[in-house]
Amino acid sequence: MDIELLKKYAPSIYFDRNEPFFPVKVGATVLTGPGASPSFPRLFDFKHPKLQYVIEYAIYWDYDIQHLYELEHVWVFVGHDGEVLDCEASSHGRYMKGLLKDRSNIEDGTHVKLYSQPGKHAFSPLLELFELIPNLYTCTNEDAGNMGLIVTDAFKGVYESNEEIDRVVETYLQTFRFVPSMEFVPYAIPEALYVPWSELFVEIPKRIEERIVEICAGIEK
Repeated sequence: MDIELLKKYAPSIYFDRNEPFFPVKVGATVLTGPGASPSFPRLFDFKHPKLQYVIEYAIYWDYDIQHLYELEHVWVFVGHDGEVLDCEASSHGRYMKGLLKDRSNIEDGTHVKLYSQPGKHAFSPLLELFELIPNLYTCTNEDAGNMGLIVTDAFKGVYESNEEIDRVVETYLQTFRFVPSMEFVPYAIPEALYVPWSELFVEIPKRIEERIVEICAGIEK
């Protein structure tokens, strides 16, 4: 794993000033040819003649304001000359363009600037898009924790949830209710967070189990 390469092209993330949760791990993969993403349901065709590789940043949080376990993605498309050709970023299970057409959201030549939805962490190159989300403010407040522990396609059969887990997760996340300020501050991914995706895939279920034990212990006190 080339840490310097990952740092060079890492997205420049901007979080809401009141954001309670930040990434705890980033599973990194450098794709050099056509094939599937190892951590997201999508394919890469490598048809762009200038494309050398795609850097996949699978960014993991222990918590989203509505649920336990959070994984969002950023893909940076790098040319043979080192130029950022494109960027795509995940948003609520889908993905969109992360690089604006005029390339005005590239910082220091190689860092694509992305905003993170308050509490939910979906990415967007345009802050205005968040204002179009109907539950932008309710999801961080009265609806905090109402999704319990989610099980995504990548981890079906690896771990599971139930009504009791969902209940304690909701009770815990209700303590983090907040009102987004819609003022965003820069965040740089710490070098220590980078791990190969294969390592993070194994670690995530363990982290989930540890968080549930911690939450239950706190509630019992």
